[in-house]
Amino acid sequence: MVVRRNVDEALQDLRDRREQGRLGGGARRIEAQHSRGKLTARERIDMLFDAGSFEELDAFAQHRATEFGLAEQRTLGDAVVTGYGKVNGRLAFAYSQDFTVLGGSLSEVVGKKICKVMDLAANSGAPVVGLIDSGGARIQEGVLSLAGYADIFLRNVRSSGVIPQISVILGPAAGGATYSPALTDFIFMVKGSGQMYITGPDVIRAVTGEEVTHEQLGGADSHASRSGVAHFASESEEDCLQQVRRLLGFLPQNNMEDPPRLDASDDPMRKDDELLHVIPARANSPYDMTRIITRVVDEGDFMQVHERFARNIIVGFGRMDGKPVGVVAQQPSHLAGALDINASSKAARFVRFCDAFNIPLLSFVDVPGFMPGTNQEYGGIIRHGAKLIYAYAEASVPKISVLTRKAYGGAYIVMSSKGLLGDINYAWPTAEIAVMGPEGAVNIIYRGEIASADDPNAMRSQLVADYRERLVNPYVAAAHGLIDDVIDPADTRSKVISALEMLANKRETLPQRKHGSIPL
Repeated sequence: MVVRRNVDEALQDLRDRREQGRLGGGARRIEAQHSRGKLTARERIDMLFDAGSFEELDAFAQHRATEFGLAEQRTLGDAVVTGYGKVNGRLAFAYSQDFTVLGGSLSEVVGKKICKVMDLAANSGAPVVGLIDSGGARIQEGVLSLAGYADIFLRNVRSSGVIPQISVILGPAAGGATYSPALTDFIFMVKGSGQMYITGPDVIRAVTGEEVTHEQLGGADSHASRSGVAHFASESEEDCLQQVRRLLGFLPQNNMEDPPRLDASDDPMRKDDELLHVIPARANSPYDMTRIITRVVDEGDFMQVHERFARNIIVGFGRMDGKPVGVVAQQPSHLAGALDINASSKAARFVRFCDAFNIPLLSFVDVPGFMPGTNQEYGGIIRHGAKLIYAYAEASVPKISVLTRKAYGGAYIVMSSKGLLGDINYAWPTAEIAVMGPEGAVNIIYRGEIASADDPNAMRSQLVADYRERLVNPYVAAAHGLIDDVIDPADTRSKVISALEMLANKRETLPQRKHGSIPL
């Protein structure tokens, strides 16, 4: 005779199992995690999602390996927490690696759990966030754990440009484990605990003799400022996860949606006379372009991306009359805003992301040209600069540019010019458009006359002033339709918002093809 458990016993068993799973690797390992200044996988989930909204999946999954003592080391849920919930009231999916369980290592089952939630995110048309804290592939499982990474990489690629993918590095990510974050759209890192590298300090020391610490090699500061791998670096996990929530607020759920519009309290017709005083009187003097951006976007709210990498160009998200826009702008206070290898790649990637997710592009232009030098030429500035040309030319979202001071040579063409199908191109009266700066042009055109003049400096100054007046001012470009309007700087906000409203239903058909061949 089979005796069934009653409902109360079954429910108590369910509660006991859930409680056991919530403990992960146990109280001792949780305490060790906290002693390192790190949150647990579930604490991170609670901080990312709206309160009470998270629904866990595969809470009772367990690895099936028996080699090397693994049969005695089974934990409900294994080394990752997966599920879905609401972020800012909108659906999102996440997986959070649990370092308290076998160092958060990727087993066959962990890989399958992550792949399941990635598939659900793709099929549901919602973002997926990976909270990374893992020792890498579970060595005891051999090739099965490696195959799990391949399955994850495939889904990263298949979901690229379909749903937003965000990686948050809260602990180690080494070797092949770094490539899933690298395939996602944005990488957040926490200083002091988040680390990424292909080979660790010990291997580097053995192979090359170099001495480097884990933090120097793969910490948040290194990747946010030197390699450009990380888009954001935060002081704490709490701040990091709040920034993830903030970023998701600018993004659509998927590539078939428009970005979320908020009720705007900032007057769309607001004039700003302070913009009249941002551009210095001297043509080569630096200024901070973020002063212009924050005065134009709603409430001065601008979320800069890659803030510490390639600082000669600025990219990030703001809103215009409640609607998200992607902002690309030169930064004259760093390297005069010249385009170099890193700036070109940084901006190209951002432009392509915005285009993939229907986010209009607003470009503020003040560019003297491409950075000269043998390091740039040998490093492939031609190839990398072509990425930015490709990105702007390919983008079919509304493209609006505001030329604040200068745009010389090929760099003028690159920055959302009319030739690359910029929809609306504005210029301030202070704008200059030319093949090169007036000084350089005069030195070439009038080399002989200047050399033979009684007062070469006086003659050069007069010729520069004449060249600027006749050929460099914005009205020359406007006469040919290359600039749509020369505007009062104080009216920049209202002009941009009006153009965005006009372009709201823009449709552009690209040639049919499998995909283009971007100069990677």
